Amino acid sequence: MSEALVAAEIPGATAPGISGARQFWRRLRAQRAAMVAAGVVALLVLVALAAPLLTALEGQDPTTYHPSLVDSARGGVPIGSLGGVSGDHWLGVEPQTGRDLFARLVYGARVSLGVALGATAVQVLLGVVVGVAAALGNRWVDQLLSRVTDIIVAMPLMIMALALLAIVPENFPRPILVALVIGFVAWGTIGKIARAQTLTLKELDYVAAARLSGWGTWRIARRELLPGLAAPVITYAALMVPANISIEASLSFLGVGVKPPTASWGQMLSSANVWYQAAPQYLLLPAAALFVTVLALTVLGDGVRTALDPRAASRLRVGTGRKREARSDLSGAAEPGPANAKEAIS
Repeated sequence: MSEALVAAEIPGATAPGISGARQFWRRLRAQRAAMVAAGVVALLVLVALAAPLLTALEGQDPTTYHPSLVDSARGGVPIGSLGGVSGDHWLGVEPQTGRDLFARLVYGARVSLGVALGATAVQVLLGVVVGVAAALGNRWVDQLLSRVTDIIVAMPLMIMALALLAIVPENFPRPILVALVIGFVAWGTIGKIARAQTLTLKELDYVAAARLSGWGTWRIARRELLPGLAAPVITYAALMVPANISIEASLSFLGVGVKPPTASWGQMLSSANVWYQAAPQYLLLPAAALFVTVLALTVLGDGVRTALDPRAASRLRVGTGRKREARSDLSGAAEPGPANAKEAIS
């Protein structure tokens, strides 16, 4: 009953289930740019997961020094063309240390993607819990949690992260620490979104019916409100992942994020800022990896947003396939059923 009521209350809403998933998939497939971005993201995740296998195939690892592969007389410039590219070192070696660049790049993908996804999970968990609690609580609870959320939103993220990372002991696992700090400092916006959406949903008839049937507050939140929060939360979370990758890279670049010898794209950029003339590939490779990852995740997040809310136009102008998406929606709505089978045949 609640599914039918929510479909009647929200214009354009569809009852959850298989049909809703099919509509989402059809709208997402209609956006060529989003599908290309999804393929790139899947490839990056596969590379990150398979980093030990890829480096074993190359025969290298990200921490072993190769001093014989750098020219100490020239300050540690890699020996050979293209930064020491060879059959043993597919992308060359790192200046001064001679560590394998390919191994450090694929292991850096693990750290950058892992930190971004972990921070996003913390942000979503805190934001949804605080937002739903504020919307369902009494006036004093709402005021207290809303003011806490306002403070979190107003905090300068980089300054707070720098301060927190500087006071934590060095023996704490750095990637986990960076993910926790980003998550705890930057959950305010999704908390506001969750509160506003919950205030809207709790006024609908099916929530009132659940309340009259004797359900408790948290049972209503779990069974009736959280499914309605899925679309906006997933949309915003998809857009937070590339932002968190950039934040992790910035913190590592400033020297307070992931520490050597752990490989991270931001930490590699921090070490490469004095080698852009003597060994440009040391700067270009992690910069290109960051650019491609952030771009692909941003395009995919925009595609997910548009697929979940077809009334919202995509911010992208190329490859969105809006006309094809509209035709697919019309064809799906015009599928003949028992009531209009005769008209469809004629």
